[in-house]
Amino acid sequence: MELPVIEFHLDGRSGVAPYLQLVQQVRHALRLGLLREGDQLPTVKEVVAQLAINANTVLKAYRELEHEGLVAARPGVGTFATATLTGASLAAHGPLRTELRRWLAKARRAGLDDESIEALFMTTFRTAAEEDIA
Repeated sequence: MELPVIEFHLDGRSGVAPYLQLVQQVRHALRLGLLREGDQLPTVKEVVAQLAINANTVLKAYRELEHEGLVAARPGVGTFATATLTGASLAAHGPLRTELRRWLAKARRAGLDDESIEALFMTTFRTAAEEDIA
């Protein structure tokens, strides 16, 4: 049996429902190529033990992902990725990640905490997206 390639984390302060956080993390992993077609997601039991959440929360997330065609449940075996969401070439991720890490270090040296960094990034991201549309 192969080990799951994704480890979930929950942020109780995010305001996002726990099941949606799980869904988003799987989508991100698929988009970044960290999770590939055929990779196994952690079992419901493993996620419940790791995060101390209700099994129905995990099941809801997995059902949502299955409805989107991103995973498939194999009874008695587990849940497996059935699609990828990689957009741009994965080769582009490395240099961009390096540049983003430099920017994050610079932001921290400037005294920004995680919430401030996230707020700055998201508002800049949304503004740029709106400008691209216009």
